[in-house]
Amino acid sequence: LHFNCERCVFFYHFNRGVASIAVTLLTMSAAAATGRFMYFAFGSNLLRERLQLANPSATFCTTGRLKDYVLNFGLWERHVDNAWHGGVATIEFCPGAEVWGVIWTLSNENLTSLDNQEGVSQGKYSPLEVLVETNEGLMLCRTYQMNNFHACPPSPQYKQVVCLGAEQNGLPDEYLKRLEAIETNTYTGHVVTKKFDQKKKSQRPQLSRI
Repeated sequence: LHFNCERCVFFYHFNRGVASIAVTLLTMSAAAATGRFMYFAFGSNLLRERLQLANPSATFCTTGRLKDYVLNFGLWERHVDNAWHGGVATIEFCPGAEVWGVIWTLSNENLTSLDNQEGVSQGKYSPLEVLVETNEGLMLCRTYQMNNFHACPPSPQYKQVVCLGAEQNGLPDEYLKRLEAIETNTYTGHVVTKKFDQKKKSQRPQLSRI
């Protein structure tokens, strides 16, 4: 018998791809059937307590890797003031790069609150559908990308929230080291939002470090 090796390799990868797509569709169907959607977080929303401030239905699903994108920090306008006193996270297309993050499932009722948190109506971010690699296969998720990106380093406080979230959810150690190596703007003032203040009053210990 004569086997065409190239053809065998092709069909092997093709079948793996079909299986992965099938898992994606099944996962999406299951989420939709329960009135929920999947969200890929890579910035401050890696931290459960941060995300659940405005989106209480957020539930951990899994961690995953978004290929061909790179994590960046910046602002949607030059020198714009924001609650974090520095750049915030976004993703940009970059062949060969990768961004690790957390896939959360949220109730459809929180779609508007998540959009509001990301400033969609103000033109700060735009929603984006991405395929995220996980141990269960590819998953189609909603995420957000900054508009009119202007590079700007994050504040130490914002970086800390991102790193806390990455550690909390078990992102790879090598990726955590990359996050910890991010240079900041050395801002030393008070960084907190009204909702963080309210949570501090309710004595959420995880946020006392922010």
